[in-house]
Amino acid sequence: MSRKSPRARGSLRYEKPPLTLDELMALLSDRGLHIPDPEKTGRYLRHIGYYRLSPYTIPFQQRDRRPDHVFRPGTSFEDVLDLYVFDRALRLLVMDALERIEVAVRAALTDHMSTAHGGSHWYMAPSHFKNRDKHTTLLRIVREGCEDQLRRAPDVDDGSLVHPSALEHYLTTYCTPDLPPSWLMVETLTIGQLDNTIRNLRRRGDQTAIAAGVGLTAPVLDSWMRTYVRVRNICAHHGRLWNVGLGVPPAIPQSKTISWLRSPLPDSSRERLYPVLVSLQSVLDAVSPHSSWARRLHELVVTRPRANLVGMGIPEGWVDDPFWNRHLG
Repeated sequence: MSRKSPRARGSLRYEKPPLTLDELMALLSDRGLHIPDPEKTGRYLRHIGYYRLSPYTIPFQQRDRRPDHVFRPGTSFEDVLDLYVFDRALRLLVMDALERIEVAVRAALTDHMSTAHGGSHWYMAPSHFKNRDKHTTLLRIVREGCEDQLRRAPDVDDGSLVHPSALEHYLTTYCTPDLPPSWLMVETLTIGQLDNTIRNLRRRGDQTAIAAGVGLTAPVLDSWMRTYVRVRNICAHHGRLWNVGLGVPPAIPQSKTISWLRSPLPDSSRERLYPVLVSLQSVLDAVSPHSSWARRLHELVVTRPRANLVGMGIPEGWVDDPFWNRHLG
């Protein structure tokens, strides 16, 4: 598949000068932002950064004055900071769910392929993969991970609480096969590389079995993993999550075996975070059915202004849907 050509670059020259903290606060104040505690504001600007905070000012700006970034009357720096802190808590909550799901997918891949196809080192055989070049890349990634481990100082094993990692143990104990078994191999992969490995499996039946291990069908796992790669990258780089347009929304499952909303998903929610939150809880229903994640999500968003929920694509009365209500009742 050919890669898309890059879009045309802009034609202007960037000439904005860097500003000191006092100049940044003066700029915000000139735009109508109330700064009750300049020392506190300066501290946050210093340690978070103006340009990381600036997207959180947009909801508080006057729409008809947006090019000039003029704030609505009565807007305080505390309002902006509150939205930033909420988004941080949201990222941490989403990462908690993504961690459990990512671990479950890794386990589903290695458990199925190891027992169904040739044992612990099944992934070394090109016959299991559609694209040989991508398989070669997989082996290179794993090999480089092993080499990096051996270049590090040895992990400590002196009877203390620090013990060698499983990969360290394998590499310093065994020489054949030179690469680690499947359950160690998957731990060397990023979530994007994990997604590519599953996508490159030759047999559709293998993809189906792996997806079933986390309560999904193969097409849904394929779609949701693309979404999770995007969301995890946002979270890992501490990006704005609450009102981001994802561009890779999760597919709405057609199978009744997959946990999903009873009510139709509004069109306005499709490209927002809400269907991602639903998909996360759907997989948790399969891999961690007693998780308190839905309750923690509810506690986080229930006190937020309606505008915040609209930015996330969360519809009115969302908690009344049986999908959520069974976790919150």
